[in-house]
Amino acid sequence: MSRTQRTAVVTGATSDKGIGMTTARRYAREGWAVVILDLDGERSAEVARSIAGETGVPAFGHSVDVTSEASVTAAREAVAAEVAAGNLPPVGALANIAGITSPVPFLETTLELWHKVMDVNATGTYLVTRAFLPDMLENGWGRIVNMSSVSAQRGGGVFGKVPYSAAKAAILGFTKALARELGPTGVTVNAVTPGAVDTNIRVGSTPEQEAAIAADVPVGRTATTEEVASAITYLSSEDSAYLTGITLDINGGSHMH
Repeated sequence: MSRTQRTAVVTGATSDKGIGMTTARRYAREGWAVVILDLDGERSAEVARSIAGETGVPAFGHSVDVTSEASVTAAREAVAAEVAAGNLPPVGALANIAGITSPVPFLETTLELWHKVMDVNATGTYLVTRAFLPDMLENGWGRIVNMSSVSAQRGGGVFGKVPYSAAKAAILGFTKALARELGPTGVTVNAVTPGAVDTNIRVGSTPEQEAAIAADVPVGRTATTEEVASAITYLSSEDSAYLTGITLDINGGSHMH
């Protein structure tokens, strides 16, 4: 089965300047059918229609709250109905991109914020993966790509402090453990760890914050969303079949092992 006969599911893909939308559009340009899942169902459907019109591939948008098991189940069932109706090919890839940050010092972190950041980033990755994995296992082929962060590797940062770093580190452990478990199945599980990326997460940042970010990147600039998307779609390709459990750094040298 070629990628043109598979669907890529992308969470957190309705922001015009976000990694998720860029990734969804790149999947479509590479011939994948695309599913957009985000909190705003109308916006998800709008983005899907735009992608379908631009690329000619099937696209479908649906609402999802990645922290809610019932919402994730409903989204998976809606996608399954589209597949059953012949409107979408089987799901072959899942990009878990939905996430939020925690730009406050530790002692200002409330328990409510801690739970929210962990739920969206880590629990969301778990719930969405659990929902769509059976379809991949049934077909004997699949690619799961999880969004972590350089904050998981080096701790903190301007926009992602303790809860965010902890949640993104949990995603790395989740990725490796699941990759080992699924090794013989034809389903691979990998993570990407972007450093500073030019997204709307930095809207409202101060000149001092921007200067600190730039000074910390050896290549002298932040990443584009397209550069992160290209890594995600590569890890979703046939060419990446022997890569599983890896952490692919996209940080311009700001963290080196």
